[in-house]
Amino acid sequence: QVQLVESGGGLVQAGGSLRLSCAASGRTFSRYDSGWFRQVPGKEREFVFVAAISTSGGTTPYADSVKDRFTIFRDNAKNTVYLQMNSLKSEDTAVYYCAARVPGPGMTVARMYDYWGQGTQVTVSS
Repeated sequence: QVQLVESGGGLVQAGGSLRLSCAASGRTFSRYDSGWFRQVPGKEREFVFVAAISTSGGTTPYADSVKDRFTIFRDNAKNTVYLQMNSLKSEDTAVYYCAARVPGPGMTVARMYDYWGQGTQVTVSS
């Protein structure tokens, strides 16, 4: 069992930055792949892939829409995964969720993740 809690969301102006944090319970977080997904307005039924990171950080796929703007990283000693979001656009407005899963294929596929946080709202104003 893994519990995840997101924080760091808020309201920012376009071009600004935010850092989201996802704190995991337990001491075995390093055994899980982790990812960030978002639900955007008009697609609330879909968890859209944003970024993911493997157990030790060696693999970090990104959605094309955020590549070169967002960075995912983790600090396993703190049981925390982060999403650094720079050059934010209004299109980034969404509820962001962190998730964790046993390592395996399909790191970009939401349904492959077993554990989810409660979500944190990110609103980018123009």
